[in-house]
Amino acid sequence: MKRTLSVLALLLVAALALAYLYRTVNSGPSGAPHEDKRFVPSSTADFEPGPAIGSHFPGLQASYRGRRITLVQEFAGTKGTVVVATLSLDWCQYCRRQLLQLQDYLPRFEAAGIGLVVITYDPPEDLRSFIERNDISIPVLSDDGALTFRTLGILDERHEPGDTHYGLPHPGMLVLDSDNKVVAKLFPADFMLRVDAASALEFARRALETGPTVK
Repeated sequence: MKRTLSVLALLLVAALALAYLYRTVNSGPSGAPHEDKRFVPSSTADFEPGPAIGSHFPGLQASYRGRRITLVQEFAGTKGTVVVATLSLDWCQYCRRQLLQLQDYLPRFEAAGIGLVVITYDPPEDLRSFIERNDISIPVLSDDGALTFRTLGILDERHEPGDTHYGLPHPGMLVLDSDNKVVAKLFPADFMLRVDAASALEFARRALETGPTVK
């Protein structure tokens, strides 16, 4: 009887483990956009913060791998750059999923001649673990002090200096051409939504081919 109970217990544990793995695989960050309602097509990004279309990108004040970054050009592709402003890789699950999805699509961005760079409000030490654990090769910059987000005009001003979440941006993407001009941008009004990587790539490719795009 005891042996039978032990076998049943082992089978139950195995079944639970398989169920967990199935749920993880099917709801994980690299799943297709239609499997995660938080990922949306570019057509739904109708929020318009940030620099004006056609204006020059004003530059950066961020840190990356222990050094100060002021120019986005070092991350540019031959055709242009997509600058991704995100909240936090420390506590924001949607930001993590977005970065993992973008990492999966990185070869396609590179093949299109488009560089990718991500900027978050996290201090560098809070970024390191996630980046190393998930083999992230996309440059992830830390906008410590909110200087970049403030300059870009995408700082979420609902949070004041001293607040826990001061320094958060409105999450979204800016598309820059090879002359460092803003040719398009993608900002969903709902801060929990993200434009999926496939849609963002197609949007950026089209914007770089046709020039400044006012949505």
